[in-house]
Amino acid sequence: MIRVGAHVSIAGSIDLAVDRAEEIGCNTFQIFSRNPRGWRFKEISEEVAEEFKRKLQRSGMNPPVDHMPYLPNLATPKDDVYKKSVEALAVELDRCEILGIPYLVTHLGSHLDASKEEGIKRTAEAIVEALLSSENEIVLLLETTSNSKNSVGGSFEDLAEIMRRVDWDDRVGACFDTCHAFVAGYELRSEEGLEETMAEFDGTVGLDRIKVVHLNDSKGPIGSKLDRHEHIGLGEIGEEGFSLILHHPAIRTRPLILETPSDERRGDRGNIAKVRELAGGD
Repeated sequence: MIRVGAHVSIAGSIDLAVDRAEEIGCNTFQIFSRNPRGWRFKEISEEVAEEFKRKLQRSGMNPPVDHMPYLPNLATPKDDVYKKSVEALAVELDRCEILGIPYLVTHLGSHLDASKEEGIKRTAEAIVEALLSSENEIVLLLETTSNSKNSVGGSFEDLAEIMRRVDWDDRVGACFDTCHAFVAGYELRSEEGLEETMAEFDGTVGLDRIKVVHLNDSKGPIGSKLDRHEHIGLGEIGEEGFSLILHHPAIRTRPLILETPSDERRGDRGNIAKVRELAGGD
């Protein structure tokens, strides 16, 4: 059975995310463990952590995935933001351990007015520093990005170079985002295009490094660098593209996390059902 779920809210208490994920038919899910748009956060109490883990075990959903908040920028040339970003990453790795979450997804950030080479160097150094500060077994997943201006992570080569510099294989993996890869210029809609894309990823990063997939259709066309997610099958990748994607072994066997819209056309439950349909109904 494929593992597919959505990003769910922790409003009220982190453990309520498990209830919400169950309600919409998830067998995996993703959360922010804190406010994603601020630097401040509340400590996770032992009571909340135990309730989260109790509900998780009862539900059978696996794995839960955590996502870094938006403000940290690991690639920044600004020393004050860099320091806060490293601290935020280390704290989030610790929060994952407290909650029993094995994977933490992170965006890699923007190098701003510095060079991409400097941004990659900065990102790798930040990751090493955070991993040294948080001595656990949580795996940090570098997310493929849309290759927007000044971003790091828009090419598979970016991820490969960061991983090479970090040199910590058992604690660093990849999160493959279908929308981001597509608008960055990687073809996913045809059998030939998908095979070429996945072969390129395998030759640079390694398909074994993909631990989680963000499964999102795209409002923007291929190569547009427009990071706008769409319902599965209703965007530029389309149903035929997702049928191919969902039958590729490097995707199908991974936890599939939806970050799709919820509107009058479809919600999370509908997108999960569409994924199962396109994957062959399992």
